[in-house]
Amino acid sequence: MSDTHVKPADAAASPVLKVENLTTSFRVNGHWRSVVRNMNFSIAPRETVAIVGESGSGKSVTSLSLMRLLPKSSSKIEGKVTLGGRELLSLPEEEMRKVRGNDISMIFQEPMTSLNPIFPIGKQIAEALTVHQNMSFNDAKAEVLRLLDKVRIPNAKGRFDEYPHQFSGGMRQRVMIAMALASRPKLLIADEPTTALDVTIQGQILDLIKDLQEEEGMAVLFITHDMGVVAEIADRTIVMFRGDTVETGSTDDIFHRGQHPYTRALLAAVPRLGSMQDRALPAKFPIIDIQSGEAQPLVEVIDTVDKGKTPILEVKDLTTRFAIRSGIFGRQTGAVHAVENVSFDLFAGETLSLVGESGCGKSTTGRSVTRLVEPTSGQVTLDGYNVMNLDRTTLRTMRRSVQMVFQDPFASLNPRMSVGSAVMEPFIEHNLGSKSDARDKAADLLTKVGLSPDMMRRYPHEFSGGQRQRIAIARSLMLDPKVIVADEAVSALDVSIKAQVCNLLLDLQQSLNLAYLFISHDMAVVERVSHRVAVMYLGEIVEIGPRAAVFDNPQHPYTKKLMAAVPVPDPARRAIKRNLSTDEIKSPVRPAGYVPPVRSYRQVSEGHLVQVE
Repeated sequence: MSDTHVKPADAAASPVLKVENLTTSFRVNGHWRSVVRNMNFSIAPRETVAIVGESGSGKSVTSLSLMRLLPKSSSKIEGKVTLGGRELLSLPEEEMRKVRGNDISMIFQEPMTSLNPIFPIGKQIAEALTVHQNMSFNDAKAEVLRLLDKVRIPNAKGRFDEYPHQFSGGMRQRVMIAMALASRPKLLIADEPTTALDVTIQGQILDLIKDLQEEEGMAVLFITHDMGVVAEIADRTIVMFRGDTVETGSTDDIFHRGQHPYTRALLAAVPRLGSMQDRALPAKFPIIDIQSGEAQPLVEVIDTVDKGKTPILEVKDLTTRFAIRSGIFGRQTGAVHAVENVSFDLFAGETLSLVGESGCGKSTTGRSVTRLVEPTSGQVTLDGYNVMNLDRTTLRTMRRSVQMVFQDPFASLNPRMSVGSAVMEPFIEHNLGSKSDARDKAADLLTKVGLSPDMMRRYPHEFSGGQRQRIAIARSLMLDPKVIVADEAVSALDVSIKAQVCNLLLDLQQSLNLAYLFISHDMAVVERVSHRVAVMYLGEIVEIGPRAAVFDNPQHPYTKKLMAAVPVPDPARRAIKRNLSTDEIKSPVRPAGYVPPVRSYRQVSEGHLVQVE
């Protein structure tokens, strides 16, 4: 389909939201410390304003201040916030409760912290409708099913009564988006709404938000670290740095005529699809000088991969299925074919990236090779261990060789444990040294991932999403593993920190000869850090090969679809909707006794294989 254009923002109309001198402070050691200072902006109907900046710059605190969701005992919000003529900061709490979820909705960065684990997702979305609108439960259910279809939850009717833990990270974020859009709010605050989504769904969600703006005159405050998304959706952009607005203007001006060095530094760090043409090896991200805004050119890593040696990880015909039981006696009536006959090798010093849509089996593959999920069949050899035959003791020893960095850092860290204790825990549990040794190593690793050792006393809730992900990466390095399974390890990071962490991972790979199984939906990052790429669809690898071969000469239709959906950091595309296919994702659920077809592959070039359709 050809691209279509959406209506521009109605700049002449009265603003939906007007923010004047917004200042937010937190009580620290008995003193007030401001973390957002003198924010001023407005948003017109149908307009999208993006706030961008580093992790910890105050983007999310700004959004929470507007919603008055910060704890009253330890925070202070000053200034003026007007929504449709009503001043929000002085409203009684009971009135503010009616505003939230009705006139103003919010999509949070981490869906697992927003969804109640003990209620089905359908009931949670329906609650947003029954609380704010005069609607029966049956009418609300019908509307929920329509919303779930609109955000592409497959088999919406069958999944209405399922719980959050039964959904993948990307699926949970889609549920959150459906919930936020349920009451058709005047203002939608989207705090990293597409972080957990693969590129195809991200493109559809951006189109969906544009559609709702056109239909309802909805205003959007978009908080993100993805400059490609900013270019495609934002009319105006606000750049924040350490709590201050350093530059604001039209998105076109910010991208092409940005004045502040920090703005130029952010843009220089954006990975662009196609930037690795004619380069065979991964390359570090440009090193950004925040003061001057200038970046060094791409630097390729040294090739340390020796494919003449035995792979550090060998996977052959890996199959993982989850039984579906029903009836009084709980008989198996079917199975979710999450991973189906997946085979690959991973060598020391190599990065193999797994890419594909949310729910395609990427994460399950990573968890299966470490036996965090029990595979159904296949062979997995890791650092000399036959993973499938290990008992509890040897499995524990094997896991020193492989560590995982999970997609949702908040779910990975114990909220009652200080981050220092969390990072030190693996070292102490495996008896690798004294507590003092563990503390020294933890402090060193936190420094390496861009945090300071004095943060070890803090707790996970005191950090931003990006900072928590850095803590999780530091924790994974405590046991000096040989393989790291990075499940969306940099997806929660803004561009400048993402560049630093990717460079750190590449440096560690060079110095320690680490192997990475890099699971990601960010195609531009995958292109930069990978030696080889495997594209997954419905639990199967449909294309695999050297990174240059797959990106420069994609063969499978699904690979081409993924690349076409990548956001382009070009503001000229702001008013364009891509009209990506919204065909329902095929379900991986199969009836009992189902035998999958035998797949064959053709060789395109050396090491580049594509599944024959």
